[in-house]
Amino acid sequence: MKQHSDPRALVNLPSQGKADLLFVLLHGLGAQAAQMTALSDGLREQYPQAAVVCLTAPLALPGDAGFSWFELAEGDSAEAVAQSVSAAMPAFLARVQAWAGHFELSWERVALGGFSQGATLALEAVQAHPALAGRVLAFAGGHATPPAHAPQDVSLHLLHGMADAVVPYPPIIAAARLLVRLGADVTADIVPAIGHELHPLLIDKALAQLRTFVPGRLWREAMLAAPKE
Repeated sequence: MKQHSDPRALVNLPSQGKADLLFVLLHGLGAQAAQMTALSDGLREQYPQAAVVCLTAPLALPGDAGFSWFELAEGDSAEAVAQSVSAAMPAFLARVQAWAGHFELSWERVALGGFSQGATLALEAVQAHPALAGRVLAFAGGHATPPAHAPQDVSLHLLHGMADAVVPYPPIIAAARLLVRLGADVTADIVPAIGHELHPLLIDKALAQLRTFVPGRLWREAMLAAPKE
């Protein structure tokens, strides 16, 4: 296994043996890696041979107010937010790829999970860079800009509370419909009476999608391989 140094990451490893999956988890604005502990615990229980790495964002907010993945001033336009995400992307991509290399795992064995701002970064990362991760779990966050194409061979799972007043859910549904039209493998779970939080019900929905969702490309491959009568 290659050496890796990331002092602000919380790393959970299999109790024995080599990791066969990697989940990289990204907290929301004003938080840090520990915010993702509940999701990390659920993933470790369902996938005991997975490595789960909870990252802390690189930008410290004033007054010990947590961390941010990208520059975000109050009142920023959608265009300015998209530019901030784009500026943060190269360092983030390098960080994910370094962890994948550390565990000697191909990109298909890597999944990103993000909450709020972390969800936006994860969704935009697989839009910007092919062969980064095979799955994305996006909690209470959406794309910085409407997706222009379907990320190749990536399953996207959007998980949102219907009572979320910080990131309202209608644009998430609109993005999911657009992604379907573009040919993406996507699910969207919108759960009533949940606000802007990494709620246990949303985590349960995410774990169920990981267990049961079969990407469309696998169905197509199976159909092509099926014997012709």
